[in-house]
Amino acid sequence: MAHCVRATSSKSRVGLHVEIDNTDAEGRLILADAMTKAVEDKAELMVDFATLTGAARTALGPELPALFANVDDLACAILDAADASGDPVWRLPLWKPYADMLDSDIADTMNSGGAFAGAITAALFLQKFVPDSTPWAHLDTYAWRGTAKPARPKGGEALGLRAVYRYLTERYPVR
Repeated sequence: MAHCVRATSSKSRVGLHVEIDNTDAEGRLILADAMTKAVEDKAELMVDFATLTGAARTALGPELPALFANVDDLACAILDAADASGDPVWRLPLWKPYADMLDSDIADTMNSGGAFAGAITAALFLQKFVPDSTPWAHLDTYAWRGTAKPARPKGGEALGLRAVYRYLTERYPVR
């Protein structure tokens, strides 16, 4: 008996219908709903970390997380904090012309943009769940160190976390 694969869609928390064209990209659906909840709770700033794509690792390697931000000042502040903390990140663009890669014939959007610009289209997908008025940064991080380095053992690694922590402590100083 032949098996048919049919495109399906799912309704997100914010009400967008999402065509599931890549079942390996399920994590971004959960993250999108969590981001919607943060918006509902009136978050003044959102920062998320996810091992969202292999494309970011392919582009930047395993030790340099991709940074996306909807506000240039936020991106610059995180980049400055990354330099100061010795925890590098690299900004990639939320390139609007690629948004059409997420177009769907059966839903409001697809969950994956296909073979090209995977990290960018993944971030553009997430951006659909953040109002323009909410500063938001997304770090697509591999979070794994394949070899030990001084003061950094082999294994799980919080790449980008020290940079964002430094940024947050500067933005919200303890009084």
